Formats: sequence, C-alpha cells, structure tokens
Amino acid sequence: MTHVVILGAGLGGTIQAYELRDALAATDKVTVISNKPYFQFTPSNPWAGIGWRKKEEITIDLAPVMSRRDIDFICDGAVKLDPDAQIIHLQSGREVSYDYLVIATGPDLAFDEIEGFGPEALTNSICQIEHAEISGKNWEAFCANPGPIVVGAVQGASCFGPAYEFAMTLDTDLRRRKIRDKVPMTFVTSEPYVGHMGLNGVGDTKGMMESIMRDRDIKWITNAKVDKFADGTVYVTQVDDDGAEKKTYELPFSYSMMLPAFRGIPALMGLEGLVNPRGFVLTDEYQRNPKYPNIFGIGVCIAIAPPDPTPVPTGVPKTGFMIESMVTATAKNIPLLIAGQEPTYQPTWNALCLADFGDRGAAFLAMPQVPPRNVNWAAEGRWVHWAKLVFEWYFMRKIRTGVSEPFYERFVMKLAKIHKLKGE
Repeated sequence: MTHVVILGAGLGGTIQAYELRDALAATDKVTVISNKPYFQFTPSNPWAGIGWRKKEEITIDLAPVMSRRDIDFICDGAVKLDPDAQIIHLQSGREVSYDYLVIATGPDLAFDEIEGFGPEALTNSICQIEHAEISGKNWEAFCANPGPIVVGAVQGASCFGPAYEFAMTLDTDLRRRKIRDKVPMTFVTSEPYVGHMGLNGVGDTKGMMESIMRDRDIKWITNAKVDKFADGTVYVTQVDDDGAEKKTYELPFSYSMMLPAFRGIPALMGLEGLVNPRGFVLTDEYQRNPKYPNIFGIGVCIAIAPPDPTPVPTGVPKTGFMIESMVTATAKNIPLLIAGQEPTYQPTWNALCLADFGDRGAAFLAMPQVPPRNVNWAAEGRWVHWAKLVFEWYFMRKIRTGVSEPFYERFVMKLAKIHKLKGE
C-alpha cells in the first residue's frame, strides 16, 4: 500500500484528492489534511465582501464528500513538515507519515509587512471567506455613512484580478444604492500599468481596463508602494520606471480593501531545497520538487518567477485553469513513480480569469500564461457576469459530488469555439 497525503483542501488540493483517488490502486491510501473543515470557492469572495454571498452558499463540508470517495480527511493545521523523515507534525500533536506528498496549502497572507494593513487592523480583505464576511458587514456600515474608497493590490501581490473585480463590484453596488456620487474611488496597484495583471497584460487589458475605469469614474495610481495605513489615510509612494521615487500620496479612505503579498505557510519556511526564501515550493516541469522527488507542489503555494521585472515587485497569479493542469499532471505522475517509472506529464499552465463587475465583466485568456502565447485574448460584456454565475454553480457541484473530471479545459474550449479564438 502506498500512502499519498495532500496538504491543503482548497481548489487545488480538493480536486487533487479526487483525481488521485481515481488514478491510484484501490489498495493505496489517500489522505487530505486541512486546517479548515470545508472547501471554499474563493472566486466568489468578492461577492461575499459586499454581502452578495453568505458563507454557507460558497462552502462545502468536506468530511462527508471525502468519506464517500474513500479519502481520509484530517481537519488539523500543519505545524512543521519534516521532509527527510517524511512526517507532517500537526497542531493537535498528531504526526502523519507519507510515501508521497502533494503540497497544496495556498498562501500565508503577509498583512503584517505593512503597518495598519489587514482585517485585524484598518483595512478589509476578501482573501478568505471569514474576512469577506467581516468586509460585508463593514460595507453596510460604510454605505450608511459613505466616503472615499481605496482599493487595489500592494507591493509583492500576485493576484490582481480580484482587486479589479471588487473595485467594479463596489461601483455597481453604489450605483444601485444611488450613492455613487458621494464616493470618490481610487485604485492603487503595484502593477506598472492598469491591466498588467502580473502577466505583462493579456491581449489589450491595458486599454480595456483603463477605459472601464474611466467609464466608472475610478482614478488609479500605478507603480505604487504602500508605506502604511493610519488614521483613515493610506500613505503611498509612486515610483518611475527605474524604481526611483516619483510622487507621494496621502489618500483618505472610509473603506479600503487591498490585496496583500503572499508567502509560504510557516510549516514550510526555511526548508532548504524545498522552498525559496519566501516560502514558496520549488517544482520542476512535472510539479515535483528537485530535492525531494516524492514531494509535489500545486497551486498558489508554488514558486513561479515573474515574466519580467517590474519597478515595484509583483508576483505571478495562479488561476484555476492553471492549477487544474498542475493537478492532472501530478495525478498522472505519482502512479508512474509508484510503478518505478519517471514522470512524463507536464502541466499546460494556461490562464483563464472571469472578472465579474456585478453587472458586466471582463474575461482574459492566456495560453500559455507566460508570453509568448498561442492565445492572447481579452473581452468584456454582460456575458462574463452570467458565465461567472454558471461557473460558480458548476464548480460547487463538482466539489459536492466528488467528481474528478477536469472542468476548466472543457470550459475554455467552449469559450474558444464561441469566440473563434486563434490557437483553438
């Protein structure tokens, strides 16, 4: 019997468990470890951040689903990984050994790197459903006494799509409440230009996003480094293309949500050869760690170098389509290793983002994610809003039923046919 452990039960870890259960022998054991008892559909968090979704609508209790799929589920937090002994030390004191390990923890949120930043300080967050629920309550209080809003992503951030989503969704909700005229909005981002997305743009995202933000009366500041949050003010330094200080801002806010930089979870920090100095898991072209060949990494927790340096540091996003390809490659490679063979399957690392703006939306498709690309496409319209709703329903159903069938690729191929994209 071979024991495969998946550490983390987000979008990547959960579907990894399903695909491995189908790929491995019935006598092999699959265990999922997560510090939360539920799966959360993170792409819906911007909606939860203004009260359009409740926690129970976008979370699924994992123990019953895993049990039906003959997958062991342990709800416990990881304290330390010992890759040499092949043991995971948990908060409860329990130790779990493994033959193969898939790290799918997602990130640690680095709010502490900026003074006054985060849901336990002066700003809101949509990174986790618990944060988004607090944000939703704060949003209602804000709307009763509106004022300036600052939204965006700080230095080192890598997940820019939700920042744009949230800014536009706030705008949509304010217009529905007929109080948009009382709310100045500023988008502050570490990106060198609006629509960069950590990917050097996708199609004409620069022109498209600038046009959308002008249409919605949202000002923006790019190449921005956030110095601190204090007393209803965010202090920002804007740099030029060489990284030299260009201008400083003191932006007042009554409500602010900015995406933080990510880093690896504490249980992985300092493990030389497994993670980089920031704590992200090092992987080769097969999603396998070079030093520990029985450890794989998938999703937001892995290290990916930016395509080009930027004046203010930015990371690379890991979208669901990209993560699903990592999952599938790993689910095919581990059985090969068990059989004494070498891995052969490589992920495609294509990127799809459906950014809902509350009434309309924008879609970005990069195949592959890092330039040069076979497909480099962006579009906007009301259809994106409806596509995101369908996407949410289908993916929640997939997790609830324990289906291992890949979804993103089928979705993108249908999208490609509808829009007749090059490189189909």
